[in-house]
Amino acid sequence: MTEDATNREIHLASRPDGWPTPENFRLVTTEVPTPGPGQVVVRNRFMSVDPYMRGRMNDVKSYVPPFALDAPLDGGAIGEVVAGEAGDVKPGDTVLHGLGWREYALVDAKGVRKVDPGLAPVTAYLGVLGMTGLTAYAGLLDVAAMKPGETVFVSGAAGAVGSMVGQIAKLRGAGRVIGSAGSPAKVERLTALGFDAAFDYHDGPVYKQLKAAAPDGVDVYFDNVGGEHLEAAIGVMNLHGRAAICGMIAQYNATEPPAAPRNLALVIGKRLTLRGFLVGDHGHLRKQFVQEVAGWLREGRLSYDETIVDGIEQAPEAFLGLLRGENLGKMLVRL
Repeated sequence: MTEDATNREIHLASRPDGWPTPENFRLVTTEVPTPGPGQVVVRNRFMSVDPYMRGRMNDVKSYVPPFALDAPLDGGAIGEVVAGEAGDVKPGDTVLHGLGWREYALVDAKGVRKVDPGLAPVTAYLGVLGMTGLTAYAGLLDVAAMKPGETVFVSGAAGAVGSMVGQIAKLRGAGRVIGSAGSPAKVERLTALGFDAAFDYHDGPVYKQLKAAAPDGVDVYFDNVGGEHLEAAIGVMNLHGRAAICGMIAQYNATEPPAAPRNLALVIGKRLTLRGFLVGDHGHLRKQFVQEVAGWLREGRLSYDETIVDGIEQAPEAFLGLLRGENLGKMLVRL
C-alpha cells in the first residue's frame, strides 16, 4: 500500500422512490483507514451486488438495518489484508468480509473469514462457495426438503442462486427440474446447465408455460421472483408441495403494494407449505455445503456463471443492471 493511496467509496446519496437511479448514489474519495487494535485493512478485489440490497435502501424496519444516507453501502467482498495483524489474520491473507462498496475496508479481524485462493478462484467465495451457493443449498434441501424423484420449479433460474438450485436439484436426484428466465439466451443457458425444461416468462402467461412444462405438477418451488410466478406455482403445485420463498425481485421496486396471489386459497386444499427463509439461519449447514459443492466443482459436475463489471465507479450501474436482469449468474464488481 503506497503512502499516497486514496480510498474510493460508494455512498447512498438519497433513498430511491421505486426504481433506483444513478442519482441515488455518490462516489466519494476518502483517506485509506488506519487499523487499530484487533482491526485489519483489506484492499477489496471483488464485491458482490445482490437483490436484497434494494430493500436496505428503504428506511423501513426489516431483518437487517437500512443503509444510512451519506455513508458507504456494504455487502459481501473479498480482498487482501494490507495492514494490521490480529490473531491468525495477517497481511497477505485473502479474506471474505461484509464491507464492500469501497476499495479499502477497515474490518474487525473477528469479522473476516480467511479463504484459500489456491482451492478455487477467489470470486467463487462470493458466489458458488459463498452466501449465494449456501442460499440455494439450504433453501432447496433444508427449507423445501426436496426428495429424489420430485419435480422442482425455479424462478429467476438464470441468476446466481437460481442456477445453483437447478443444478443441485439434479445432482441430488430430482426427477424433473424446470426454470424460468427473462431472455432466450438465458433459457438456452439453463438447458445447457441440465434443466429438463426452461421458458422465457415474456413469451406468455407463466401459469400456461409452467403447466405445459410440468404436466405432472410441481412438488418443490424455489421462489426468487414472487408475483405472477408465485401465483402460477401455487396453481400447478401438487398435494403437500413445498415452496422456499427466497426473494421477490418482481416487487422490490414497486411503489404500490402488489396484489397477493389470487389463488392463495389453494394452499388449504393442497396442504401446501410456503416458507420464507434467510441464509443466515442456516450456518450449521456450511461445512456440509462446502464439502459437497466443492466436490461437485472438482468433478466438473457443477457449473457457475459470473458477470463482472470493472471499477468501483461502476458499482451502482452493476446493481441497477442486476435489478434489470442483465446478469448471467453472479453479478460482481472488480475493484
